[in-house]
Amino acid sequence: MSSKRINPLPKIIGFAFLLIMAVIWIIPLLWGVVTSFKSEIELQTVGFKFLPIEWVLTNYTTLLVDNTSTPLVRWFTNSVVISVSHTLLVLIVVTLSAFAFSRLNFRGKHGLFAFLMATMMFPGVVNLIPLYKIIDVLGWVNSPIAMIVPGAAGVFNIFLVRQFMNNIPLEFDEAARMDGASDFQILGKVILPLIKPVLLVVALFSFTGSWNDFLWPSIVFNDIEKMPITPGLQLLQGMYQAQPTLLMAGALVAIIPTFILYLFAQKYFLESMSLSAGVKG
Repeated sequence: MSSKRINPLPKIIGFAFLLIMAVIWIIPLLWGVVTSFKSEIELQTVGFKFLPIEWVLTNYTTLLVDNTSTPLVRWFTNSVVISVSHTLLVLIVVTLSAFAFSRLNFRGKHGLFAFLMATMMFPGVVNLIPLYKIIDVLGWVNSPIAMIVPGAAGVFNIFLVRQFMNNIPLEFDEAARMDGASDFQILGKVILPLIKPVLLVVALFSFTGSWNDFLWPSIVFNDIEKMPITPGLQLLQGMYQAQPTLLMAGALVAIIPTFILYLFAQKYFLESMSLSAGVKG
């Protein structure tokens, strides 16, 4: 009985392509890291040299300790508060909404869900002006609430969690109701333990999306002390555009939380790429 010989060429080509793309991606990142530890004089006089002749922390002390015009530590703290609060609110709103659409029966449920899905067809930039008007009327301009509340009811997140809830047999709910459980008890004790993976994915992407958001905070914040770190980096660039070592140090400080988050949760980032395999149409 003859066995087919596996051609290794496609795998070799695929590996080579991914290796080249990884190198292209990681070299600028490494260059930014080592540049942040160079002195400005060395960068301007020595020319191209990948590793610093002398490793210095001057750029970081200038930004984090001796700086009041660009309060990087304050921006960093603002971003942490905003991103964590936004993520918690997203989990609450999305879980309750998905549970209602998946497990409860009420009039107009399917029509309302279809309407929500239709709103995904509109680009987000269309909502900027009316959303700012709402924020202004509510008095949330220059407030963290302007970043925390909008976007909490993300339609795609609701759709994703709802589809996973649909995969849980209704017999679980019926058995819990026979034992006297209420809807909230069913959600907390039956549904939530089974959908933890998808909720972790929603949390991870909500946090990184809020942390990396640039356009919306640039619109709603004009107080330097209250803005998060992403639009703050734009101010940093305007002030230190002739000092790339300082800019690199600021950029690296900004990516620390998402980098650490990825290190500890990379398994869930990778799982998120195949979540569609568990979604039932």
